[in-house]
Amino acid sequence: MSLQNIISRLSRIALHGPNRVRNISTSTILQFRSTPVLLAEPLKKKKRLDPAVVRAREERKKKKIEKQIRRLEKSARTLKPIDECEVSIEIKDELGKRKRDLAALSCELLEKRVELEKQWCQYRREQHLTDIQMLDRITNAQQKALDELKKESEELYQEAIQFDFHLMPFNSKGPVETPAVEEYDAPDGDYQDISKKW
Repeated sequence: MSLQNIISRLSRIALHGPNRVRNISTSTILQFRSTPVLLAEPLKKKKRLDPAVVRAREERKKKKIEKQIRRLEKSARTLKPIDECEVSIEIKDELGKRKRDLAALSCELLEKRVELEKQWCQYRREQHLTDIQMLDRITNAQQKALDELKKESEELYQEAIQFDFHLMPFNSKGPVETPAVEEYDAPDGDYQDISKKW
């Protein structure tokens, strides 16, 4: 027998033993390939459940959810008490003493107030219009200056339209309702939560 016939007959060699683990196959004389080890398990069989048991489980789940919904609806009706809004009994007793009767405003005073409101609205409108006109003049002048700069030098124009990051840490201190307390050491931010848990 020639070598060619032997190779064609023994193109697949199977290793047998107590456990079949691997197969070795050759397609040419110098090339050996092995298949990977397959350690698969058969799929587990599903247990067949009695339909009555499945239905009973679903009913129990449904009842449990309905019970939770009823409990939530019951607790939703009760409102949380707000301690800040409760009025003391002493103040309720003195309510008649504390009530003030305001005098009715005269017709002239009401007309004067209406006239003052109209004048204030007119003043604020004019102030708003002058502010808008001033902003328009500023933006037009800025755009005109940028256009002229672009005609002169494109590099300078590109530098001028870049964002200035040094302007970002902006701090301003304006008027406050109360004057500052001299040499006041502000607390460090200790916070104690005293809110009630419901």
